[in-house]
Amino acid sequence: MNAFIQQLPALIGVVIGALGSYLAIVRGDRARFRRERDARWEERRLDVYAEYARTLKRSVTLTYRVASHLGNDPHPHPLPLAEAKPLLAEATVDRDPSGEALILLGSREVVDKARMWVSAVMEMERFMRTETHDPDTWRELMERQRAGREGYYAAVREDLALPPGHSGRWLTTQE
Repeated sequence: MNAFIQQLPALIGVVIGALGSYLAIVRGDRARFRRERDARWEERRLDVYAEYARTLKRSVTLTYRVASHLGNDPHPHPLPLAEAKPLLAEATVDRDPSGEALILLGSREVVDKARMWVSAVMEMERFMRTETHDPDTWRELMERQRAGREGYYAAVREDLALPPGHSGRWLTTQE
C-alpha cells in the first residue's frame, strides 16, 4: 500500500494530463468544425448573392434593349418589345428561385436591398411595356435601378466582410 501512495501523485498527474489533452482536442475540434461550417455557409451565401444579381441583371439588360428600340436608351442592340416578351418572361421565371434562395440564406440587410433593387427593375419593366418614348423618365428609372444595385452590392460586401468594391458606374467625360 505504501508503494501505491508514493505513486499516487504521478498517477493523478497522468489522469489530469490525459483529461486536459482530451478537453483541448475536443475544444479544438469544435472550433475547427464551426470555422469550416461558417466558411461553407459563407461560400453558399456568396453563390446565392451572385446568382440573384445575375438573374436580375438579365432582366435589366432586356429592358435596356427594349428601351433602346423605343428611343429611350443608347443600348447598341435594340430589341422590339414583341421579341423581348418571351425573354422577359423567362428571365422573371429564372429570377423567382434565386430570389427564394436569397430570402432563405441572405441577411436581412441584403434581402432588403435586393427588394429595393428588384422594385426598381420591375418599375423599369412596367415603363417599358407601355412603349412610351420618354428618355428623361427612363433616365430616372435607370438611376434608381443603379442605386438599387449599388446598395445591394454594398450590403453583400458588408455581410460577407469583403472590402469595398467598385460601384459599377461608368464614368463619362465631358468634352
